[in-house]
Amino acid sequence: MADPARARKMADRIKEIVAKRLDKGLRDPRLGFVTITDVRVTGDLQHASIFYTVYGSEEERRDSALALQAATGMLRSEVGRNITARLTPSLEFILDAIPENAEHIEALLREARTRDAETSMLASGAAYAGDADPYVKPRDLDDDEDEAARSDELDELDDEASDLADDAEAGGSR
Repeated sequence: MADPARARKMADRIKEIVAKRLDKGLRDPRLGFVTITDVRVTGDLQHASIFYTVYGSEEERRDSALALQAATGMLRSEVGRNITARLTPSLEFILDAIPENAEHIEALLREARTRDAETSMLASGAAYAGDADPYVKPRDLDDDEDEAARSDELDELDDEASDLADDAEAGGSR
């Protein structure tokens, strides 16, 4: 297995060679506007996967794929002449799905933004189901009236408690 740094350098070099050759042009009229996006070389430097995108319709993508497949031998020869390796790696062209994935992600983000806007519109007119502040707060003991009312309530509770205690004693002695 080769050094990963060496494999990366070879991938960069292959990308450059193939891109320059495609820029010069192939004699195949089916080849559309092709951009090489990435190249990955296996650890043993025997195989290179070349990722590309094509600007245009689905038919132009299909035609460009056929043109690249037909030109694979010529492009491999070009790579072999321009790299310093004992063996020339085999080439495989793979249509890169980055533009489609990016469009899908953008559509999802647009949908999320519209849902967020709808939610904020609904939230602006919403009211609390209960109290606006449901947490219990300490009472103010500064008001004399409140304190007197509480004192009266406590006296009544004491009276009721003593009545219940008396009834319990009377019932227990029978």
